Amino acid sequence: MPKQNRREFFQTAGAGLASARLIGTALAPGMFLSDAVGALKGGAQSLVIPTHEHWGDIDERIDFPNSWQVNVMEMAGHAAPVLSRDEIRKRVQSPVGTRPLRELAAGKKRVVVTFDDLTRPTPTYDVAPLVAEELRAAGVADENILFMGSYGTHRNLEQDEVERKLGKDIPKRYPWINHNIFDNLKEVGTTTRKNRIKINDTFMAADLKVTISGIKVHSFAGYGGGAKAILPGVAWIDTIQYNHGTIAAKNKTTGQVKTFKNEARLDMIEAARFANVDFSVQILINGHRKVVGVYSGDIVEAHHAAVRMANKHYRTPTLRDADIVVANGYPQNTQATHALGWFNRSLKDGGTAVLVIQHPQGMSSWHFLNQRTSGAGGRTYWDMLEHRPESFPKGQLLIYSQYLEKQEMVKFPKGTQFARNWDEVTRQLMARHKSDARVAVYPYAGIQHAEIDLDG
Repeated sequence: MPKQNRREFFQTAGAGLASARLIGTALAPGMFLSDAVGALKGGAQSLVIPTHEHWGDIDERIDFPNSWQVNVMEMAGHAAPVLSRDEIRKRVQSPVGTRPLRELAAGKKRVVVTFDDLTRPTPTYDVAPLVAEELRAAGVADENILFMGSYGTHRNLEQDEVERKLGKDIPKRYPWINHNIFDNLKEVGTTTRKNRIKINDTFMAADLKVTISGIKVHSFAGYGGGAKAILPGVAWIDTIQYNHGTIAAKNKTTGQVKTFKNEARLDMIEAARFANVDFSVQILINGHRKVVGVYSGDIVEAHHAAVRMANKHYRTPTLRDADIVVANGYPQNTQATHALGWFNRSLKDGGTAVLVIQHPQGMSSWHFLNQRTSGAGGRTYWDMLEHRPESFPKGQLLIYSQYLEKQEMVKFPKGTQFARNWDEVTRQLMARHKSDARVAVYPYAGIQHAEIDLDG
């Protein structure tokens, strides 16, 4: 497999590495980040990986010995052009399967616009102002435009987190609220798969309903976005549990990139139709969370158009039988275990898997369904610890994070090693591997997926 984009990622360095600073943006200081990293004896090859999504999107330098064969595995669309504000606006104004938003909004009194939470990398702040712009052009008053967090069974958003998702201006101009999975719900129907659908009552009371979502691979729904903004986004916990447990967990049609014949996704689509969503915006991103694709319009048709592009854009070749595989949890660090699939595909037996989780919130994603599962039948916290895997199946698992706390660390298999800085990572890797080690680096594993074709 050829090394990808070497001139962009690599530079040969010697003793000067000892004083080289980590690279970052001006948006965040990188809490706890080191100012410098030490030099490797014999020189090193360095590459830069993105970290800290929603917290400045900082680039960090990581080093490997010069004698190692390091392969950076880029996704197919890594060089896709970033859309300008005017280009994003044009795509919002050019919908698929429905009339333009400002036409739909004409004469409407109450509008709700949903957005996902920080567990998703969606740069909603690049699109939300343009959606609001269309609503204002239709004559909707600012006080009648309501933004709603659509994060299913995750925890509520706090004010600073909403600003990170929507930008600083939107929350100051328009009100926002959190969805509630337990209360204030309206029953809207039962799907053909016997799922009883209850949706947020405020969402259902709006005269115009708009959703904004990001498109990335999902473990059982194919891709995120589309009808997922409704189920699980603004649905009742029992509605979500039926979809995730009864349908998704027991159906072979579900899985990564499976979209068109996916029973769990089809159940979500029925729920979205019951909810009468008027307009939807789907966003594709590059490896630094920049917008490279926008598909607006009908919540199903726009989503289908987006995933056809996503399947070409995010697909990534697999380097087989690597001695070391580095999977960077960015830009979904709080659910970084999604990156573990790259180890199963890419790592040789007895190799070392390095999972990078560089994010101030660590792996803090709360999921009420998981809490229900862990508590069922008297399964306590201590029972969970006893049922942890004995070890990582293919070899040694090494976690690099300056932020993980013990309550997150105990979730990994027994024998997992942890490093607070990259110097410690290299020391452990050099102790385990020879001078000719073969390395695969997946620089933004949170959105990359294998070369899998769509199901329709």
